[in-house]
Amino acid sequence: MRIAILSDVHANREAFDVVLEAARERGTDQLVLLGDLVGYGPDPVYVVEKAADLVDQGALCIMGNHDEAVALNRGDMTENARVASRWTRERLAPVHVDFLARLPLSLQSEDRLYVHASAERPGKWLYIRDVDAADRCLSSSKSRFIFCGHTHIPALYYALPGRRPIYFKPLDNVAVPFSILSRHLVIVGAVGQPRDGNPAACFALVDTERHEVSMIRVPYDHEETARKIAAFGLPAWLGMRLKIGR
Repeated sequence: MRIAILSDVHANREAFDVVLEAARERGTDQLVLLGDLVGYGPDPVYVVEKAADLVDQGALCIMGNHDEAVALNRGDMTENARVASRWTRERLAPVHVDFLARLPLSLQSEDRLYVHASAERPGKWLYIRDVDAADRCLSSSKSRFIFCGHTHIPALYYALPGRRPIYFKPLDNVAVPFSILSRHLVIVGAVGQPRDGNPAACFALVDTERHEVSMIRVPYDHEETARKIAAFGLPAWLGMRLKIGR
């Protein structure tokens, strides 16, 4: 089975569409959305409605912190995120907000756990940026594979029984084998707002038969997304960071 795992779309229609097309071209059998459908970007209605349609077709979808902020009208975020969240909520209909509010914090599928931030207290939205945080995440679940987003930077951690995890930086579009002896934590990067210096959209493609994962990078028209961000009066930095991948 081939599983396409997408995270942090952030209301970026252009990036979402090209990634979905790339996933279809690769013959994926399962689609997973790891949250943060909204926030920062200019097309929240389109992205939420597309995600809802995909769920109706069998996709899995969980909640991210920006989804929660919009659904619950929370304001405890950075200034740019707070402005974008308020703007987003004003544009969504009650049916869209209800869809976001009903998303689960995590989902289990066979030996795979899907969570937006970390298996360690999923609703606290903790970042996995180092081996210590990865260790706490892996220690909070017995699943062989944990897939996360949230940091917007792709990463892979291997953990042998009784050992601390080992960090591995995956190369773009290059398959990385899973170890038979290890548990794995995969941070899948970001569709709609990459922050690893590469502005191309990123998603993870897992092949359960070949026992490997690839971080697929797909260029998209980030200039168009930035143009819409400016046209709607959202903070200029939200468009600029799309261009520089930061």
